[in-house]
Amino acid sequence: MNRRPLTPVPEEVAAVYARDGIVCLRGMFDAGWIEFMGEAVDRAMAAPGARGEEYARSGGRFFGDLDLWQRHEPFHRFVFESPAAEIAGTVMRSSKVNFFYDQLLVKEPGTTERTPWHQDQPYWAVAGRQVCSLWVPFDPVAEETCVEYVAGSHAWPAFSPYHFADGTPYAGTGLPALPDIEAERERHRILRFALEPGDCLVFQAMIVHGAPGNRSAHRRRALATRWTGDDARYCVRPGEVAIPTSDPGLADGDIMDCQLFPVVWRA
Repeated sequence: MNRRPLTPVPEEVAAVYARDGIVCLRGMFDAGWIEFMGEAVDRAMAAPGARGEEYARSGGRFFGDLDLWQRHEPFHRFVFESPAAEIAGTVMRSSKVNFFYDQLLVKEPGTTERTPWHQDQPYWAVAGRQVCSLWVPFDPVAEETCVEYVAGSHAWPAFSPYHFADGTPYAGTGLPALPDIEAERERHRILRFALEPGDCLVFQAMIVHGAPGNRSAHRRRALATRWTGDDARYCVRPGEVAIPTSDPGLADGDIMDCQLFPVVWRA
């Protein structure tokens, strides 16, 4: 299984990421990682953690879980041995990368449940611009099933996080509600991609994104790993915060280096 990207990350990718907040990279992970992690996903789904969640309220199955790297050895290996950290650091133009957390997201065929439009970073106790997610699918993803991104929205201000289950806002954040993106799609440049196993998406943590249901014949198993760079700082936000799920022992404004957020890669 490859430790470095199979294909060097092109120099121009960082400029596209800075402009759009999202880049699609082809053929970064070899077949060994895809097979290894695909099997690990199925085992993890059979033994969910305390924060494992079923999101689908209608047809199909939409499963999510957090912090798998702390419980399942294959996910730990993916964080520390795959090219994910190097890819994140190169795209963010950071001299080092800390791991933040991982999130497994699986939409089975026939699942109608959408992933609502949202920004990630308002859910998290981290500040800075060098904060990103790396989204790796372990199955083919048709364009109409892919996560969708509002290009350039990573430059927007922060909007209130909210609970996906019932749409209620997080308590005490003081942030305004996100505009109704679905009702005004024509006003935005919305990006989505057809993906093959081995490809990945890298997106900035403030970009507005959501995803349709999975009406394809394929499972949509994907792992989102979250990464922070040079300018990231631990941020004690007002009100409700989702991540981290345990105390990292940091004070507001501290650099992210700690046991819970280890440095995984340096340029």
